[in-house]
Amino acid sequence: MSKMFAAVGALLAAATLVVPTASQAAESNSVRVSYADLNLASQAGQGVLQHRIVGAARVACVIEDSREMALRSATNDCRIDAVARAWPAYQAAVGAARRGSVTVIDAAALIVTAR
Repeated sequence: MSKMFAAVGALLAAATLVVPTASQAAESNSVRVSYADLNLASQAGQGVLQHRIVGAARVACVIEDSREMALRSATNDCRIDAVARAWPAYQAAVGAARRGSVTVIDAAALIVTAR
């Protein structure tokens, strides 16, 4: 009988440890990427913004233990998805800079979001 209580206790303890991890996976993280200091009409400025977007995806898509292949794969998928979803905003900002139709202010930024 005491073995059964010990087993149930261990199961409950394990369940409480898993719940926060599962809820964290459902959350999305967003990172603001400023380009107010960049000339997006230039190749150099575009390259810097691309690197910032990739860096923001790395920050937004953090999984605690990436030594496991499944988690590493999920992290990479998250980062690829985050960059892909930020790309239309990147293209719009570059297009506006090339047309000279926008005045960049301090608030010029795009958002990289992980799911």
